[in-house]
Amino acid sequence: MRPNVFLSRVWRDEHSRAVIVQIAAVVLIFATAAYLVRNAVVNLEAIGKGFSFAYLWEPASYDISQTLIEYTSRSTHFRAMVVGILNTLLVAACGIVLATVVGFVLGVLRLSKNLLASKLAHIYIDYVRNVPVLLHILLVYGIVVTTFPAPREAINLGSTAFLSNRGFYIPKPLFEPLFLGVVGALVAGLVFAIWFRRYAYKVQKETGKQYSVFWISLGAVLGIPIISYFLLGSPITFQIPEFRGFNFAGGLVLRPEFTALWLALSLYTAAFIAEIVRAGIMAVNYGQTEASLALGINRSRTLNLIIIPQALRVIVPPLTSQYLNLTKNSSLAIAIGYMDIVATIGGISLNQSGREMECMIIVLVLYLILSLLISAAMNVYNRRIKLVER
Repeated sequence: MRPNVFLSRVWRDEHSRAVIVQIAAVVLIFATAAYLVRNAVVNLEAIGKGFSFAYLWEPASYDISQTLIEYTSRSTHFRAMVVGILNTLLVAACGIVLATVVGFVLGVLRLSKNLLASKLAHIYIDYVRNVPVLLHILLVYGIVVTTFPAPREAINLGSTAFLSNRGFYIPKPLFEPLFLGVVGALVAGLVFAIWFRRYAYKVQKETGKQYSVFWISLGAVLGIPIISYFLLGSPITFQIPEFRGFNFAGGLVLRPEFTALWLALSLYTAAFIAEIVRAGIMAVNYGQTEASLALGINRSRTLNLIIIPQALRVIVPPLTSQYLNLTKNSSLAIAIGYMDIVATIGGISLNQSGREMECMIIVLVLYLILSLLISAAMNVYNRRIKLVER
């Protein structure tokens, strides 16, 4: 067969033509990307800026107020980047938890038969959704900073915790080597709880006998570590914060920047989650509620056992988008001085090193990885709750 005839037949075939077009599109995209990267590298070299990430191992020469790992101004830019990543993960994780809880409560109240509760939830949702998130962050930060007293007049909570406009200082736990035994006991309790849940389900399926899975599992997860803690001689000591000079020293501190960012992002995202929850509940046929009430099940248990499990199949996909939005909106932290990814590697490190291209590539890749991880986790959960068809 002549080559032109073969190519003509391949092109006429719809499936083959679609594959060829997609391959050509991918090649074109990668070729364009390669050209842009090469052009950028050549231009940077022309002005005396080579493309290199060696600056990551140079001293950062700046301080970070809130760190989850040891860090000083003599640490490298790479360590500053790690600190920024951890701070971003902290505010994203805490924000997702609080936004989910508040959002579900508001979504349920939005459909409440109590007129006052429904209207208040409606007003809150409409107000929050129509104000930019940056203004919420600045508002909450202003409230936190101006409401609480200065460190000298800090609110004393039992002489162990102190609340001021510089942060909330609490005792810092110092773990001794024997504390690893408590950790091992906790792991053993978790393993037992998982095993017992499966065992109880198997017994119920075969004999109909029911065990109190929740209380037994809770006893294993909490009881075993607590007993181990006392048997090992309480292998934890606490460092109490003390007022020195103009501020407190020692202990753990919850900074006002973190508090403001966490609350603002959570309450803002909760308004959107509330509407998603409301739509998910309304998507469940009202006949399900009527059938449950006809069987004598009260409204709260009907909501928990019948409506919400079915509504989750509608709620989870758009909920993933809100989690992603919350994580990406945390980049506004630089407005109030919270040192996240953007403020560290994409801010001060960029200005000090002069590596604009490299810093921005790192920031973009980090946010891409965070978004993909959140999406992957939510997709796994979504597959677990989806309808199983025969």
